[in-house]
Amino acid sequence: MGKKVYVVRHCEAAGQPSKSPLTDRGVEQAKELAGFFEDVKVDRIISSPFVRAIQSIEPTAEQKGIKLETDQRLSERVLSTLDLPDWLDRLKAAFDDLDLKIEGGESSREAMNRAVSVLEYVLQCEAENTVIVSHGNLIALLLKYYQPDFGFEQWKNLSNPDVFLLKIHQNNNVSVERLWRS
Repeated sequence: MGKKVYVVRHCEAAGQPSKSPLTDRGVEQAKELAGFFEDVKVDRIISSPFVRAIQSIEPTAEQKGIKLETDQRLSERVLSTLDLPDWLDRLKAAFDDLDLKIEGGESSREAMNRAVSVLEYVLQCEAENTVIVSHGNLIALLLKYYQPDFGFEQWKNLSNPDVFLLKIHQNNNVSVERLWRS
């Protein structure tokens, strides 16, 4: 068996800005997440630097006695710096056209490549069981890289939190399994 990477979407947050903390419900979800990982072997935890992502996995890191690392590449994807009243339609279009780029944002392909670069980095390291914590749009694009049919509708059905297991087999094939759904 190859490596395992647990991909975690953050718990319920009080907003979208990078400094937005978890809600009271999100804090409880983070404790539940620690319970979920209690009997799971974890060697390393890497999180988005956004407060909501860090707060989501801190109880797990403390329970495991693992230093929590942050990686800017796990930050949420910026669709645009403009205020888009039709942002949901634009996001759907960005799943359909991975190279679509809206003012001030990054294309889905750029964000996907950023997320995949973290996974490739993890695969080069010694840790066998890694948890990475990020955000819905970026996680959806990472999953789409390995499962091309993962798209807008699947993104809409993600929960806070959410956990997927990526198993990297000896032949570098990657299987994806959803382990959590709130």
